[in-house]
Amino acid sequence: MSSGVYNLNLIIDWPLINLISEIDRFDANWTAIERREGQSLKELKSIATVRSVGASNRIEGNKMSDEEVDVLLQKIDITKLTDRDSQEIVGYFEALDLISESYQSIVLTESNVKSLHNTLMKYSDKDQWHRGSYKQHSNSVEATLPNGTRQLIFQTTEAGIATKDAIRELFNWYNSERVVHPLIRIAALVYEFLSVHPFQDGNGRLSRLISTLLLLKNGYKWIHYVSFEHEIENRKSEYYQALRSCQSQRPNEDVTVWMQFFLSSLSNIQTQLMAKLNYSGVETQLSPKEKSIVNIIQNRPNIQSGEISNKLSIPSPTVKRILAALIEKGLIEKQGQGRNVSYTIK
Repeated sequence: MSSGVYNLNLIIDWPLINLISEIDRFDANWTAIERREGQSLKELKSIATVRSVGASNRIEGNKMSDEEVDVLLQKIDITKLTDRDSQEIVGYFEALDLISESYQSIVLTESNVKSLHNTLMKYSDKDQWHRGSYKQHSNSVEATLPNGTRQLIFQTTEAGIATKDAIRELFNWYNSERVVHPLIRIAALVYEFLSVHPFQDGNGRLSRLISTLLLLKNGYKWIHYVSFEHEIENRKSEYYQALRSCQSQRPNEDVTVWMQFFLSSLSNIQTQLMAKLNYSGVETQLSPKEKSIVNIIQNRPNIQSGEISNKLSIPSPTVKRILAALIEKGLIEKQGQGRNVSYTIK
């Protein structure tokens, strides 16, 4: 069945309906899960925040690992944010923290989104001239070819009145729409926001912050405890392919591919969240050394046994014995061979 959503076309088929149903079934049970898993959720939220901040910035070219992000956020000193990567990380963290703490009072308006952009770019020296304001120049999406020339990938909305009108119309539609399912509404708004590209820079990061804001405002509170941004980072090529395949049809494009990507990403992170919660239950049965090794692997995927031994001051033979036991219990998995063997959470 074909349907119109905003000024976009969408094929509503059984796979799409099933994705929405799966997400909402999980959400219906979330209150009971949240009540039962109190302490575990606090730990998961802390981990999810670090992963979200790191992943969303890495999608746009930032080089900081989750471990580096964690160290930076544990003791923020704004006088020492001298490099662009650190500036971007702290700006994103403050914007995400604001959403997490105040989402109920943040209405989707141009003013509030500009304010979020201002926070996002707060520490970026290079972005002071345009933070919190719509773009003044064209920001078409281009690719650099091997010979050094640039190729136009997608023409965004023109700067000036065209951008202002496009965002105003989009937000008015979102805030007045009462029939379209919230998940479809959110995905459509994020897609159109990215297509308009209203700010000079930071549109991708801001779109992911807006996604989290709107999911929370629509009652999907489990998003606090898992990283939507990390899922997109893991599927980065698919993310851009979905966007570009739809945007190439503008205007009045079919956005079914984008909808499937957006909803499947949410479904995937729900599955990951339940796996982590089940894993937390098993973790309570581990010895102190087993727990410390599991924690370091969780925070540093693909770590090697020697690094674990050095960081935890546990003899190498003991680390290897515990790693083998954790693999046997199905909690971690081994990757690579020989000297390149590393460990990740299963």
